[in-house]
Amino acid sequence: MISRTYRIADTNIEVRSLFGEVHSLCKGYETSAEPDFIVTVSADDISYEKMRSASQDIKEGHKVINYSDSYLETLAVYRKIAEKIIEDDKILFHGSVVAVDGEGYLFTAKSGTGKSTHTRLWREYFGERAVMVNDDKPLLMISDTGVTAYGTPWNGKHRLGENIAVPLKALCVLTRDKENHIEKVGSHSIYPLILQQAYRPANAQKTAKLLTLIEKLINNVPLYVLGCNMDISAAETAYNAMKG
Repeated sequence: MISRTYRIADTNIEVRSLFGEVHSLCKGYETSAEPDFIVTVSADDISYEKMRSASQDIKEGHKVINYSDSYLETLAVYRKIAEKIIEDDKILFHGSVVAVDGEGYLFTAKSGTGKSTHTRLWREYFGERAVMVNDDKPLLMISDTGVTAYGTPWNGKHRLGENIAVPLKALCVLTRDKENHIEKVGSHSIYPLILQQAYRPANAQKTAKLLTLIEKLINNVPLYVLGCNMDISAAETAYNAMKG
């Protein structure tokens, strides 16, 4: 068993693993502080991730990929973190967060829509003013007064992200279109997608808490729908509407 402690989303987490890959993934998040909680991975946890991955591949019509146990363990670790950290009003969310001038913008969409491509346009358009917070699975701390987006080691296949925290300025659902256009929307129109993009705990009590946190999220952060053609002008259109 390999054991190291990391500070992720202002929480000290000791990770006890069977393989070393998760510790390579978490490089840059190390801490010597006492852990707030401990995550321990077993062979059964890895088998569960293997079953889930195969089921997802079949559901999406893809060839089943035989992932290594060490990679599947990284998924098991993050699942366990997400299950525990919701107790501190923090949720795992599927999306891409880019910050401009220290304020975060979260883009989410159905898989394959182009979240990473769009946030790359922001980095091209704004240059050094733009920082990638997390390109895949950020953690969000949700309160009655606002939302903070955290970078995490689980930041997508291109490993785009930083170990930083930023206030979330806006949340935007991304769609593809021939012309760039963006509209501010009410929560009722995109609530199902937002809920779908949040990690849903296995525990019923924690699921109820997730629903409460999602309500706070959509009540405290402006919501938008962006239709974009993936030209760099899409970044300008989006930012001008959401910056306030």
